[in-house]
Amino acid sequence: MQTRVRLWVRTALLAGALQLLVPEAATRAQTAPPQPAAAARERDGQHDFDFAMGSWKIHLSKLEHPFSGSNKWIQFDGTLQTHKIWDGLGNVEEVVLNSPSGIIKGLAVRIYNPQTHQWAIYWANSKNSSIDPIPQIGQFKDGLGAFYGQDTYNGKLVYVRFLWSKTDTSTPHFEQSFSNDGGKTWEVNWVTDQTRVSSSH
Repeated sequence: MQTRVRLWVRTALLAGALQLLVPEAATRAQTAPPQPAAAARERDGQHDFDFAMGSWKIHLSKLEHPFSGSNKWIQFDGTLQTHKIWDGLGNVEEVVLNSPSGIIKGLAVRIYNPQTHQWAIYWANSKNSSIDPIPQIGQFKDGLGAFYGQDTYNGKLVYVRFLWSKTDTSTPHFEQSFSNDGGKTWEVNWVTDQTRVSSSH
């Protein structure tokens, strides 16, 4: 008889404890913020530069004297050749520009980081035969690619911004801007419009 009583008491206590715990758990579930999956939070941008692959003709506009108040632009043309490396985790772009001061040969190396979901863009030109040590870092969002870095202009530190747009068209658009006030304002000084070169058959 005592054993049955003990079992009954234990069962009653357990049932009471469950009644207290279940509402508390339900309340926590209702008040806890939703936890989206990591894949939903971070967009995979590995293919964001797929649009740039292949051969292109480019028309370039360059602001002759940034930060001077001048609105004099220099116009010239060139070509691009872009191909993937590392199974798509990077790409290399060869640039040849026919500027008024002579031929400019450049190289853009873009590397994607799957952990940060961002691209690093390095630039080199044939004048100094070296690659810039500080890359532009950024990513694409809602069809616009924004990449930021630092450089020097006339001996002073400036912030640099790359913007890519119209990448879902046959005429992608690129702009480079400088800021000498810590990013509060930006002045566009380099504009490129591309036209794809049709493959010969």
